[in-house]
Amino acid sequence: MAPAATRFSRRLIGDRVGLIVGVIRIMGADLTVIPHSVQSANSARWDAPGAASWKGRSIGCLCALLMAALLASCGGGEYQIDLMPAPAVYADGTLSPFPPDFRVDVDEREGILYATLREPADPDGAEGSAYLSPYLDKRGSVGRVGIGQVELVSGPREWQEAIGLSLAKDRGADYRLRLVDIDEFGILADTVTEFEDPDDLPADLGAAGRHFAARVNAELARSTGKDVLVYVHGYKVPFPDPVLVSAELWHFLGYHGAVVAFSWPSTPSRLAYFSDLDTTDVAAFGFRRFLEFLARETDVERIHVLGYSAGTRLVALTVYQLALLNKELTPAAARANTRLGQVILVGSDMDRHLVGTYLADGILDAVEGFNIYMSKTDKALGVSRFLLSYERMGEMVEGEIPGAVADYLLRSENLYLINVTEAEGAATDNGHGYFRKSPWASSDILSMIRYGLSPAERGLVREPGVPIWTFPPDYVERLQRAIIEKQATAAP
Repeated sequence: MAPAATRFSRRLIGDRVGLIVGVIRIMGADLTVIPHSVQSANSARWDAPGAASWKGRSIGCLCALLMAALLASCGGGEYQIDLMPAPAVYADGTLSPFPPDFRVDVDEREGILYATLREPADPDGAEGSAYLSPYLDKRGSVGRVGIGQVELVSGPREWQEAIGLSLAKDRGADYRLRLVDIDEFGILADTVTEFEDPDDLPADLGAAGRHFAARVNAELARSTGKDVLVYVHGYKVPFPDPVLVSAELWHFLGYHGAVVAFSWPSTPSRLAYFSDLDTTDVAAFGFRRFLEFLARETDVERIHVLGYSAGTRLVALTVYQLALLNKELTPAAARANTRLGQVILVGSDMDRHLVGTYLADGILDAVEGFNIYMSKTDKALGVSRFLLSYERMGEMVEGEIPGAVADYLLRSENLYLINVTEAEGAATDNGHGYFRKSPWASSDILSMIRYGLSPAERGLVREPGVPIWTFPPDYVERLQRAIIEKQATAAP
């Protein structure tokens, strides 16, 4: 356990005195804001500065608010999140991510590992996030690591009891997740620069990193796989959200390898869109240092990175920096150095031309696979294009791809463009959060990570001369056959 000074407990006990539910319906998209206020000395106030409030907004801001609301599913901002639908590949009971005798050892698996670049909240309650959170919605000057405790709000209290329920296609009710506690290990030494005051740093600056690496290694030792998945969230998200999403992903990966939530300092406000985009650029330094730390100090064989929405800007810039730092090496040597496996961009709110410059500079040399999911029904990216005037990477390409571009895409062995438009559930809500909302999209992403299957092996198809993979009508059956074959091959 960390010392009391570095431990920030957020147990949700005591009387719950308020539940405010606001639903905004715009262009067919539902945005549900569910702040939960627990009145205590340390709880964040719903009406505190920075909280999502409509009071006092001028008419001149209304249009911006309405446009920004379509971007809401970039994170949602709720302290609680609904448990994502079961990936379709598991929903009919043919397959399970868990072996028959699998048990979640709650004494050993103490929670979800996290790294954050946020400023810690005042433990005395003088200053806090717009939501109940141990970290502020502000940039910190160093990175911090720790572990968070996640639980179901209703239904079975432990994941072991919830396995059957979580894999069911029809659960009969909605189930929510919440973050109930964190244990911060401390400052990650790799993120400290010469601009820090030495008096503000712990005497043993390397202690938190050693503790974190030991926890990662413990999870890898319990698993047959030595992969780590790092999840990077989108805009308008408070600290708890990526921890909760990471808990879902790890569960549906069958607790394979380890999963880390990376929380960059986005702001849970619809008007923070442009400032959050700036923050992704600032956060790339800390994220790069964190990935370098993982590759150097843990037993990981491959680091997979899943970036969502505005978080894809942070992911791509960081991987680009790593590629430049390893540019003098061969691709094989660069990948051995970075340990980067599959880099996955979903709902990518990046300028398409910026991605092109990264490709031209050799970003693919630093990774095993660079996967870009695209959709025609992503309304949030349509709003982003309107605001920023340029096509977003996560939007489906309209019309014929220019010949030179198509040739490049076809001959690139580790670059994959995947069109999710025809995937079941991809247009749910505003069509932006399909990596969780679409049981087909989640199946595709998780099977890529869990089983190491290529797009063709997963059952995706593409027409001759067209460099974009699509979902066929029998996708789920194709993927199930591929996994069964993979398991049979891997069996002793």
